Amino acid sequence: MQGLLWISRLIDGLSERVGRLVYWLILVSVLVSSGNALVRYAFARSSNGWLEIQWYLFSAVFLLGAGYTLQQNEHVRIDIIYARLRPQTRVWIDIFGTLFFLLPMATLIMVLAWPVFLESWRLNEYSTDAGGLIRWPVKLLIPVGFFLLVLQGLSELIKRVAFLAGLIEDPGIKPRNPTADEPVQVAKGEGGS
Repeated sequence: MQGLLWISRLIDGLSERVGRLVYWLILVSVLVSSGNALVRYAFARSSNGWLEIQWYLFSAVFLLGAGYTLQQNEHVRIDIIYARLRPQTRVWIDIFGTLFFLLPMATLIMVLAWPVFLESWRLNEYSTDAGGLIRWPVKLLIPVGFFLLVLQGLSELIKRVAFLAGLIEDPGIKPRNPTADEPVQVAKGEGGS
């Protein structure tokens, strides 16, 4: 089991690095969108290529960030019910969902998307819009994104089984790191006026 936990840590590290890279794509997307709007309104010029770059960047953020989101335990679920369950019950629900929904769905999409990408690459497919971009790079994001999601799903599965075996703490509970938006708790008698 220790070998599997080592593999899980490697996958988590990969997801973390990809997730941190995806953060920068959000900034690039905002800059491209702002620049495109500025040029369109200031100079009455527009380009389908710039609009498609925005679409490509959004696709990259969504697809490449899915594994990182799973690793951070931030996917949407019915938390009002889930949070009230015992840790073992939550882990069993996660295992069931991973084995019967996440892994089959993500693997199927990854497998079905690969030939679509290959055909686009073989044809050197371009957008049908005037001034549009080459399409195969964005089509490659689909199998790559779902591959990263499958990897992270396997990592989460390993961690849940290790928890049930008593080898690690509850993997569904992430330590809270206060953000800049959250007030810092100050003990009475400290730092006040």
